[in-house]
Amino acid sequence: MKIQDEEIRAIVAETLAEQHRVQQESVDAIVLKAVASVLASFGIEDDDRKELRADFQHLRRWRKSVEQAQSYTFKAVITVIATGLMGAVWLGVKVVLGK
Repeated sequence: MKIQDEEIRAIVAETLAEQHRVQQESVDAIVLKAVASVLASFGIEDDDRKELRADFQHLRRWRKSVEQAQSYTFKAVITVIATGLMGAVWLGVKVVLGK
């Protein structure tokens, strides 16, 4: 009884696929453990995920509001400078025409 090439290829492919699946599960477990360890070193436990997500969402809202305030401040400063320059030009024109 001789095993044919196709059967050998199928057995090898199945064995390699199983080995890859086992390795992937092992890598996933190692990565999960490493991430949990790093978060624990920062004082963040697995149970704190919802609070951590809420904290990050709050920080994002805070950052966006600060960026928006900076934009409004920049626009206000430009408006004040432009208004001042236009006022100075107007006064200059009045002085020149008044003489």
